[in-house]
Amino acid sequence: MDAFTPSRPLPPVEASHRRWRPRGCDDIALVLQGGGSLGAYQAGIYQALHEAGLQPDTVAGVSIGGINAAIIAGNPPERRVQRLRDFWEGITSRPVSLFAPSGDAARKVTNAWSALLTITLGQPGFFKPNLLSPWISPRGSKTATAFYDTAPLRATLLELIDFDLLNSGAVRFAAGVVNVQNGNFAYFDSTQTRICPEHVMATGALPPAFPSVQIGTDQYWDGGLVSNTPLQHVLDNAACHHMLVFQVDLFSARGVLPRDMDDVLARQKDIQYSSRTRLVTDYFRERHDRDLVAKKLLAKIPDDQLDPDERELKARLAHMPEATILELIYQQAAYETQAKDYEFSTASMHEHWNSGYLDTQRTLRHRDWLEVSESDTGLSVHDIHRVDD
Repeated sequence: MDAFTPSRPLPPVEASHRRWRPRGCDDIALVLQGGGSLGAYQAGIYQALHEAGLQPDTVAGVSIGGINAAIIAGNPPERRVQRLRDFWEGITSRPVSLFAPSGDAARKVTNAWSALLTITLGQPGFFKPNLLSPWISPRGSKTATAFYDTAPLRATLLELIDFDLLNSGAVRFAAGVVNVQNGNFAYFDSTQTRICPEHVMATGALPPAFPSVQIGTDQYWDGGLVSNTPLQHVLDNAACHHMLVFQVDLFSARGVLPRDMDDVLARQKDIQYSSRTRLVTDYFRERHDRDLVAKKLLAKIPDDQLDPDERELKARLAHMPEATILELIYQQAAYETQAKDYEFSTASMHEHWNSGYLDTQRTLRHRDWLEVSESDTGLSVHDIHRVDD
């Protein structure tokens, strides 16, 4: 190992006073997958979008994606990047090593040490270990169902998020959760529910590490247990809008064949939490095709021969939604292991943030991708990493 040197710094925060919307676009949506410490990749993506003047009208997330989304929706545009930076620099502030690793093998060891510190000590401003292990806690006690206490996260959210602004309707916010008792997946959507810190905490309450969060009479866990991306929620609520969707995935459905047990565990996690984008986009295209057939059939029937429900359907289908999805999928480094989502070192946070920032800049160079145009499929999907490959 070499003597300690600072990791590559984050890109400077540049003020952006312009806001623009690509041609044909009614709504810009930012869709954020869950993935723990990998969520810094999403923060870098938002910084690049902010500097380009592409401010989202909708932000939706699951787990860490829901937390990032709440910070974005709960701050005015000029403060969002700094608030994201405050969050990520705060929860990764604990020193890990006095040395900067040189080479993949040394970095893997350092990252493993960092992940062990997280398991043992928690992360500042995020979660702390319970004094009593759940294995020896009395049944039904506060510490019997989780290893960590997320009270520090609540204090952090209150410090960094203006919940009055989040609930004002300036930006639509949605976070995916699952009901512990009935197993139903649900969304806390700011157009339907007044969002408070507990709603944001619930989307990141991944068991058995974190406790469920009570809202009303129900208990909720991390929505990633059922679906790790809110893409379908965003598309289902597109109404007649033509949407430009930036979908940010922290786990890749594609990967190489594992060579050892650590590879197996990492690949298992990727498959389990990848977004199943193809499933969602195929569903959207099939629905669009059915609506297109119905639209053509209804156009052949005079309005006076239609009943009220049929006339309402005809009016709705006159303006069918279109969507362009720009996928940004985190590309795992060679030295990262199955602990990549709970390895919170400053060095890794900087790398994830910078990776998202650069991937977005490369994506935005494809100006033709940003336009939402009428098409027979109703949906276009682009991925910068597939183009380069």
